[in-house]
Amino acid sequence: MILFNIKNMKLWKFFLFSLIISEILSQQVINVWPGEVPYDNGDTAQLTIFLPKANVATRRAIVLCPGGGYDHLAFENEGTDWAQYFNEQGIALFVLKYRMPKGNPLVPISDAEEAIKIVRRNSNEYNIDPKQVGIMGASAGGHLASTIATHSEGDAKPDFHILLYPVITMDPSYTHLGSLKNFLGSDQNKELIEKYSNELHVSNQTPRVFIALSNDDRGVPPKNGANYYLQCNLNGISASLHIYPTGGHGFGYRSSFPFHLELLQEIKSWLQSF
Repeated sequence: MILFNIKNMKLWKFFLFSLIISEILSQQVINVWPGEVPYDNGDTAQLTIFLPKANVATRRAIVLCPGGGYDHLAFENEGTDWAQYFNEQGIALFVLKYRMPKGNPLVPISDAEEAIKIVRRNSNEYNIDPKQVGIMGASAGGHLASTIATHSEGDAKPDFHILLYPVITMDPSYTHLGSLKNFLGSDQNKELIEKYSNELHVSNQTPRVFIALSNDDRGVPPKNGANYYLQCNLNGISASLHIYPTGGHGFGYRSSFPFHLELLQEIKSWLQSF
């Protein structure tokens, strides 16, 4: 009987903890395309929205693109797990469940562009400054985020971007081959490879960037993020590159990453610098 009560107490504590977390994180899920869907492939794009408390809101927002090799999404570790961290800084977080390209790059690109437009269109409702909307991505999500940063225009262009161990290039010699295959499909011609090798499209109009990766990344060669940084530097773009000696690929928000606390502090410091 005593053991039963202890188990019940643990369940109640877990239940109460879940209620507290849900109260802290104001969460809403919406469809990116409530009406006609461009490049419809049967998938559904969604935004999970986490808004900070009004008394700490800075009116800044980030659209977050999880990675997964353009095959699936690491939706928690590279997505929703970041919500409390950003909300505590007064930043609204919009985690994008983008559709898989299945060989058509315009599918996820259209989702990410529309996500940024949604944030700006509803800036009054979300208490956001439309000139303070950034994009963040990890791994293949970093490729998507850097594609938007280097290719998109107007209301779809972000004001800043954050890249974690990003796929940057489509060059087969040092890209992530799974991302290349899923993004471009069988039509991997030279023109498309160059078009979506984002290190080739950095200009003086590219928004400022924070890049973090591990020196021992065996999934996505560090050359991806390093080359992107160099092109930003050559084009006079404010860029911050952080290379950790260990950690491998896919660390995301995991506390087991040896430099987890350093990463959190460095992103925070960078965001406070502008």
